[in-house]
Amino acid sequence: MKKSILHLLGGSALLLSAGSFAAETVTMNFADADGKSVGQISLEDSSYGLVLTPALTGLPPGLHGFHVHENPSCAAKEKDGKQVPALAAGGHYDPAGSKKHGTPWGDGHLGDLPALYVDGSGSASQPVLAPRLKLSDVKGRALMIHAGADNHAGHPAPLGGGGARLVCGVIQ
Repeated sequence: MKKSILHLLGGSALLLSAGSFAAETVTMNFADADGKSVGQISLEDSSYGLVLTPALTGLPPGLHGFHVHENPSCAAKEKDGKQVPALAAGGHYDPAGSKKHGTPWGDGHLGDLPALYVDGSGSASQPVLAPRLKLSDVKGRALMIHAGADNHAGHPAPLGGGGARLVCGVIQ
């Protein structure tokens, strides 16, 4: 009997470990010169895609554009004679070269994520699912939260209207 229970427990542990997926935690900071931390986002593979779970505070309430950007940098970069916060992160991650902003489940940029919801107290904790991504796709890239919402289209504003780069973190 004792041997059966040990085999059962060992088999359960094997099943649990077979069901676990790769995970990573990304520290997120304001993209401005102060670079104050706003928390972290956990990234974890699932059988449905990449799950991004924020634990963020101090953000403006509402919906925000949320994307994986191509370069592993949150540094400012010069554009038109001005330093632009987090511009060194490059554009939205688009390995297929679609050059099209779209929905997270569509055929546009692979880095287009569902909008991030920030509640009235400035906190974000609602997970989002990126069904076309795996953790291995995004390692060595930047995770970006934009100042405005994202309608997942190229109009009426470019790149869904997300606007300025507000918060950034590098995915190790």
